[in-house]
Amino acid sequence: MFPALETELKQETLPDPYEDFMYHHLQYYGYFKAQRGSLPNSATHQHVWKNNPRYLLSGSFGEREDVIPDPLQKEKLLWPTCLCSAVHRQLEAVSRGIRRPSRPENSNCFPGDSLMLGSSLLKSRQLLHDEFGEVNPCLREPRDLFAAFSSSGPLQAPRWPIECEVIKENLHHIEWVPPQPEYFYQPTGNEKLPEIVGEEKGTVVYQLDSVPTEGSYFTSSRVGGKRGIIRELAVTLQGPEDNTLLFESRFESGNLQKAVRVDTYEYELTLRTDLYTNKHTQWFYFRVQNTRKDATYRFTIVNLLKPKSLYTIGMKPLMYSQLDASTHNIGWRREGNEIRYYKNNRDDGRQLFYCLTWTIQFPHDQDTCFFAHFYPYTYTDLQCYLLSVANNPVQSQFCKLRTLCRSLAGNTVYLLTITNPARTPQEAAAKKAVVLSARVHPGESNGSWIMKGFLDFILSNSPDAQLLRDIFIFKVVPMLNPDGVIVGNYRCSLAGRDLNRHYKTILKESFPCIWYTRNMIKRLLEEREVLLYCDFHGHSRKNNIFLYGCNSNDRKYWLHERVFPLMLSKNAPDKFSFHSCNFKVQKCKEGTGRVVMWRMGILNSYTMESTFGGSTLGHKRDTHFTTEDLKSLGYHVCDTLLDFCDPDRTKFMQCLAELKELLQQEIHKKFNELGQDMDLEGSWSDISLSDIESR
Repeated sequence: MFPALETELKQETLPDPYEDFMYHHLQYYGYFKAQRGSLPNSATHQHVWKNNPRYLLSGSFGEREDVIPDPLQKEKLLWPTCLCSAVHRQLEAVSRGIRRPSRPENSNCFPGDSLMLGSSLLKSRQLLHDEFGEVNPCLREPRDLFAAFSSSGPLQAPRWPIECEVIKENLHHIEWVPPQPEYFYQPTGNEKLPEIVGEEKGTVVYQLDSVPTEGSYFTSSRVGGKRGIIRELAVTLQGPEDNTLLFESRFESGNLQKAVRVDTYEYELTLRTDLYTNKHTQWFYFRVQNTRKDATYRFTIVNLLKPKSLYTIGMKPLMYSQLDASTHNIGWRREGNEIRYYKNNRDDGRQLFYCLTWTIQFPHDQDTCFFAHFYPYTYTDLQCYLLSVANNPVQSQFCKLRTLCRSLAGNTVYLLTITNPARTPQEAAAKKAVVLSARVHPGESNGSWIMKGFLDFILSNSPDAQLLRDIFIFKVVPMLNPDGVIVGNYRCSLAGRDLNRHYKTILKESFPCIWYTRNMIKRLLEEREVLLYCDFHGHSRKNNIFLYGCNSNDRKYWLHERVFPLMLSKNAPDKFSFHSCNFKVQKCKEGTGRVVMWRMGILNSYTMESTFGGSTLGHKRDTHFTTEDLKSLGYHVCDTLLDFCDPDRTKFMQCLAELKELLQQEIHKKFNELGQDMDLEGSWSDISLSDIESR
């Protein structure tokens, strides 16, 4: 029995026929792989089996204590388990091909079970019923493969690794667009470079000490994370005059590991690495309380790993004041002075670290404020958005929500299919597909904001959106790595690996999100052409938004994969830089979604990179991107799709001609650099693109 339910079920006078039935008969549906007690002995295999999404809900294998939520959450995740024994006997008969006995006249149940099936509490939603309430002798598709939300049902609570402590507060940040452009920070040359002193000369005021790192591995998860009382990690204030800041990061996407007070208003911060690794410190998101309005605070993050950063060319951190949000409707905004990014003076002999330092003045006394590397977008944010779509009577007609798979921790990876109903089978078969995804790297929340803009538009009643739904089938995976997003990782899944290097994997149990995405696209390619694939990312070293694509070796489609990016740059000239696009296929990128999908036959296969900083183009030059800027890119993707597929090929051919001219200029430049002259008329198009391009 499930430990969380054991006490309750012991009090029941009836057995649990549903669990027994599913145990005996799931093999007929192709999901059953072993007998009770036959789990492999190795720890690795126990990890894989215990966390396989197929088994998280069935409750038939091994110890379930760590993979089942607390009793208050069980109704959110478990299928109904209260079938009566009479129904169980009928199901046994049906599964053996035995015809069920006829119903008594004017009865909605079988002989002997009218009392049980008369109770709505005990009636199974796993069985199909006809309009008269009769039981149809077949099972519904398993729920974890058939998804979605119910207007009356709760959201699935996020599942955390059992090592993670999680506070019970539900955080919510309002969306807000600053009324004025937020310009890059302009260095004065007098910025201080604090020497890192550490806890030897400071006071630890916040520290997580139970975080799994390299050498450990994910074993199991539960709603709410670690069992037991959530400890108070922040220091205890000694009275109203104590001005020590109170830190917290044990919430969705938070990742502060330690805070050390080194002066009255100065703190050194250590970020938590991606779980089960010792790397990938870039994303940060944490909370402070007990602020003082008139003081100048300094924060220094001491363990960043990238030698280059947008903070060296004007990017500012983001701050959110809860008082400003509640009283003035002001949300996230760029703040900070004396911003420097520099090499850490402390060398541990193994890893070279970099520091980010900035000063800040809080807007209010006794405020609750948050700091972040970029605008957070959590798994719960996504679920709330999808719930609103599912409950919208119009949008739900052309947007179908399904579960693509379960993550390692058992969180749902959602798949949206967006298209208008076709009038004929021929019309349906003629539709091409577009595949979009985001958040394979969990710390790149930029991707979620572009995805939100795309969904806002494609689900709208705009004539262009309706036209796109008429001619395309959109397959959308809005959050590929929900586990990483939940725990606050920057780059990895709970397998401790970068999922965007494993799209060729055959390890379905270790990389379910990637395996099922690739498999979905493979099946899609078998039934129709996939016109475009694009995975939304964030970039930490370059400004603007740009695409990484691939080079076609087929001269019939020479330069065609560059047309869509060039069109996008014309539709969003103040944000998108065609000059920053790159179309090389490097060996180290063979496992990325972009390259794998291209090799599967999708000519227009891209990674969209959006900066954490802002724009250097047009009227938005030297300003930070807002969430509205990123959402607008989602609209521009739709606008560009219409240009790209316009039956009038004028725009397409103009872009192709422009690309050839640009490339010819690049060839001349190359030969001039080499001091050579060459008559390229008639032969220049035979030169390999990889030989021409320097980027």
